[in-house]
Amino acid sequence: MCASYGLDPRFTDAELLAEADEAMLEGLRSWAQQNAGETLRPTGKNLRNLNPLVTAVDGAAQLEPAWWGYLVDGQPAKFPSINTRSERLQNRPGGLRTRALVPSTGWFEMQKPSRVWHEFGLGAGVLFGMAAVTQRGRTPDGEWTTCYSIVMRPAPAHLAGIHDRMPVLIPTAFAADWLTGDPNRELIDEALLAAESLDERVTAASRADDKGDGMLF
Repeated sequence: MCASYGLDPRFTDAELLAEADEAMLEGLRSWAQQNAGETLRPTGKNLRNLNPLVTAVDGAAQLEPAWWGYLVDGQPAKFPSINTRSERLQNRPGGLRTRALVPSTGWFEMQKPSRVWHEFGLGAGVLFGMAAVTQRGRTPDGEWTTCYSIVMRPAPAHLAGIHDRMPVLIPTAFAADWLTGDPNRELIDEALLAAESLDERVTAASRADDKGDGMLF
């Protein structure tokens, strides 16, 4: 599972949207700078962080703050909801009704049984998008917000020894399809094929923990 990820404002290359305008990229840099020193963690009972999310409104990409994990009856879901298995979406494509991209420059997983943390990404300074499914939820304060769950898939062979699953990374060429395509089995199948095109670029580096280690995350 993915339980924390980073967004470094110093990104120099973007594998996010084919036509990501500068205003969106500056919005991400501004948010990440305000969040300096912190990894992005699931929103919950005590941690009320809202994280930047790329969604589509009338076919156009937009940036909005969102709650990581689902809300049910005004409270964080009692079932695991920060991640959704790609296999589940293949079997139940109705879960694809609304989707988003999660901007990130790296995600963190602990290798077991060594308990060594690793940071995964497409290389230093590369901003990329992780596939997510979304739904609306009411916060404990009574406000309605977008909630998201990161879509996870089996990891490729060169990463599976560290962790057996990874987020579905969406290359720029498929970003618009993911955001606006029809919510059916073909869409998730095509997303998984597109994600495989980035597999060789994904690397992992060991680190002390998942808390930023003095870097701007």
